[in-house]
Amino acid sequence: MHAVAADNTLPQRTIAVMPAYNASKTIRRTLEDIPKGVVDEVILVDDCSTDDTVEVAKSLGVTVIEHKKNGGYGANQKTCYEHALQRGADFVVMIHPDYQYDSRVMGAAIEFIKLGICDVVLGSRIRTRREALKGGMPVYKYIANRFLTTIENVALGQNVGDFHSGFRAYSRAVLEKIPFQTNSDDFVFDSQFLAQAVHFGFRIGDVPVPVRYFDEASSINFRRSAKYGLATLGVLAQFHLHRMDIWKNRLFLEKQTSSD
Repeated sequence: MHAVAADNTLPQRTIAVMPAYNASKTIRRTLEDIPKGVVDEVILVDDCSTDDTVEVAKSLGVTVIEHKKNGGYGANQKTCYEHALQRGADFVVMIHPDYQYDSRVMGAAIEFIKLGICDVVLGSRIRTRREALKGGMPVYKYIANRFLTTIENVALGQNVGDFHSGFRAYSRAVLEKIPFQTNSDDFVFDSQFLAQAVHFGFRIGDVPVPVRYFDEASSINFRRSAKYGLATLGVLAQFHLHRMDIWKNRLFLEKQTSSD
């Protein structure tokens, strides 16, 4: 139970969630970079890793949820957010436990939400082309990112630097409103979620986040990247067809309550 503050309000609770798969070599470094006092709890959801991710995470005092079978990146995030809400999160930060994204910026991302400036904050990996490529981002991935992000900004009416970041912060209201359980269990979950955020009127912003590309950092290959890119374009088409009342899509329908 939370202690009650002097003004009889409960303190706001921040939970970091980590969708994990074979991240045993990088969990410790990711956790060590989180500034003290920024998060109240870390939840790691393991998607049937073949290494000792679970054992390492438990030894570091992380709350661990284990999938009985591999469900995919989107399925992992669904479990992350469900448990964060169940455990009373007012703010949720999703960060990969592979040490690719710099977890030191968690506090800055959450502060924009606490101040009421944004409802969703993304970590932007790309401030300049030189910086992104120098950091190790493959050229094909950089080109694909710039192409898709430009199209998404135009299609969704946004001005975000990186639509495909694995560092994201949300208010509780976002996770309660968006029907993310209807989303894909694969990587396109992320694109669907942001299109849903726009559809439901949430404000999206970003903060620069340094990234690192190395052998242990997770990354999808060219074939899966191409599949993800095509699926993302499909999400944009679904978004506009729904908004024009041509084809209603369950991704953009209100969540059904138990009383409905």
